Amino acid sequence: MPMTPPARTFEERKKDVLHRLDHDVDAWVATADPATGTPYMVPLSFLWDGETLLIATPAASPTGRNLSATGRVRLGIGPTRDVVLVEGTADATPAAEIPEAVGEAFAAKTGFDPRDLVTPYLYFHVRPQRLQAWREANELEGRDLMRDGRWAA
Repeated sequence: MPMTPPARTFEERKKDVLHRLDHDVDAWVATADPATGTPYMVPLSFLWDGETLLIATPAASPTGRNLSATGRVRLGIGPTRDVVLVEGTADATPAAEIPEAVGEAFAAKTGFDPRDLVTPYLYFHVRPQRLQAWREANELEGRDLMRDGRWAA
């Protein structure tokens, strides 16, 4: 039976989360249809700028429509035994209006540049409101690292 590592401190978890946000490329992005509540989840690449996660999706896709309508999103980053869950609010920017430096940084990190496509894309700046991180059951307590957009402790 594998040995469970000891629970990380808040500071260790925050450091690990920030590393994951800086270095991971993809997240599971969950939204819901505002009329029916039907959930929708899709993998999307992201860029972390230190305050927001930037994602891009076709404006007419379920994710694009849901985010435009509600501005609410949940992202799952990392494997299930080292997960970061982010609940946030999202603001849309059309691909044609994204600042050049931001578009270049997104393309460099993700290997994908929506500005080059014919399909209309929206970029969404996701501002974390709640952030949780845990590896094992021994880290369930204290998993809330951010509440109301502010780091805890």
